[in-house]
Amino acid sequence: MVSPTEPKNPRSADLVSAPRAARPTVTVDGAGRVLSCDDPAGGLLRNVRVGALLADTAPGWLSRAHTDLLTGGDETQPQVARGRIGEGTVEAFPSRRTDGAVSWWLVDDSDLRSARDQLETERARSRLLQEVSSELLASLNVDRCMAVTASLAAAHLADAAVIVGVGNGRSHPVTWACGDRVTQDDVVLDPADLPGLTEALLGFPPVPSRWIDPAGTPAWAIPEGFDRTASEIGSVVVVPLPGHGFPAGALVLLRRCEEAAFSEAEETFARLFAARAGAALSAARIYAQQTRITDVLMRELLPPTLRRTQGIDFSGRYRPSAASERIGGDFYDVHPADDPDGEAFAVLGDVCGKGLEAAVLTGKIRNTVEALLPFASDHARMLSLLNSALLSSHHTRFATMVLASAVRERDRVRLRVTSAGHPPPLVVRADGRVEETGTRGTLVGVLSEMTVTGASVVLHPGETCLLYSDGITEAHGGPLGDQMFGEERLRAVLAECAGMPAEAVTERVQMVASQWVGDGPHDDMALLAITAPRATHLTAVDGHTRGRFTS
Repeated sequence: MVSPTEPKNPRSADLVSAPRAARPTVTVDGAGRVLSCDDPAGGLLRNVRVGALLADTAPGWLSRAHTDLLTGGDETQPQVARGRIGEGTVEAFPSRRTDGAVSWWLVDDSDLRSARDQLETERARSRLLQEVSSELLASLNVDRCMAVTASLAAAHLADAAVIVGVGNGRSHPVTWACGDRVTQDDVVLDPADLPGLTEALLGFPPVPSRWIDPAGTPAWAIPEGFDRTASEIGSVVVVPLPGHGFPAGALVLLRRCEEAAFSEAEETFARLFAARAGAALSAARIYAQQTRITDVLMRELLPPTLRRTQGIDFSGRYRPSAASERIGGDFYDVHPADDPDGEAFAVLGDVCGKGLEAAVLTGKIRNTVEALLPFASDHARMLSLLNSALLSSHHTRFATMVLASAVRERDRVRLRVTSAGHPPPLVVRADGRVEETGTRGTLVGVLSEMTVTGASVVLHPGETCLLYSDGITEAHGGPLGDQMFGEERLRAVLAECAGMPAEAVTERVQMVASQWVGDGPHDDMALLAITAPRATHLTAVDGHTRGRFTS
């Protein structure tokens, strides 16, 4: 049988086994007078003293609990009382004594409340970190990532936040956030002006905020809307923004009043926040760098914009095999002669394959052809040198090409064309007849020796020579999507282009071929038209030499 002096409530039982200092006790007799009150209990019940009535000195909830216990029906069942004392909540566990007095053991729940508060704080911080990740991963724009980071830091970590990005020399991109205001600019600054910033930009661990004098905060580090007098800055924290292999910048947090010092836990959380933000900023910066590199390289690989050269109309069109790509294995170029009366040199080629890998070899071939322009008057030699260059490279792909040298002779254009494994160019006459040039040759980059046969063509005003890649003739489409466009259909389209300018010819052929394939798969398509414009010479002022061309 359980003794009446031993509480059956499990929390009371735990209290019995606890050390004396852990259970403040006040003992009250049957008349409600305090018999004893130990020091821990006196710390909670400041007005309670020995000999006084509990009802006059203790909180009402404890006095009522004592009265209810004494007047209750079952004295063997202790009742747990609970109420507030000051800012906290206290639980009182009764223990009846044989003389009728009751010992109340008091348990302050401040530790529990503190644990709950810490738990809620950690939950809020976890939600913030999740929000940071979601916001920053939604964009790969560096400026937007810096703005979002500064805005979230100012809203949740401090009164204002400043992001100092990785600079170029003395100039650094800086983002300020204070309240709802976010501004960005490039600032010429010396990191040494703000203690801890130099180390943060180098990726070293942060300097504790207690080591940073707020009065030394430079003017550039104080956002608009923040009190700009140094006496109003209570504390400053400088945290590095770690990136992928190199620092992404630094986060500067500012608080206004002197009492708002950053605790060790807050500085630790600021580092967690900075780690998420730094990773996102680093990814955005790497993406921006790769985009710039791609744009620079892409400009060199994109087909050139053609125009009239040395009195001859040139027009080119290109459609890559995939809508998401801008470059591929087909290419064309036109190089004017150094001599105004010399031959303009044109080339159209098709590298085996498509996509980026083919485009890399395309760029190499275009650069090699440009280097071999001094040999442009001899097509066979130029192709032989180009063939040797491809055979000696690490590339295993081959290419087909057609070269054309064009010179204006009064109202006509004289062409020399040479094919190297490429479909021979087609000529559309003024009356609509379509002729094939008689040029043939072997592939470039396959055999050590090349064999080519050139052809000469004369274009009269309004007549066009069309160089094209097999992506045009081998394009599959039609009603069922299984028919090739074919050379006959190309000839028919060209016949309709008789007398048209070069730009109209390429536009018409590309449009018809694109409609033929629709949304179906196709190879790269390239077109290069060389047209003798309907033009005459102006008479020179001396009456003897040739004048310029006019349309």
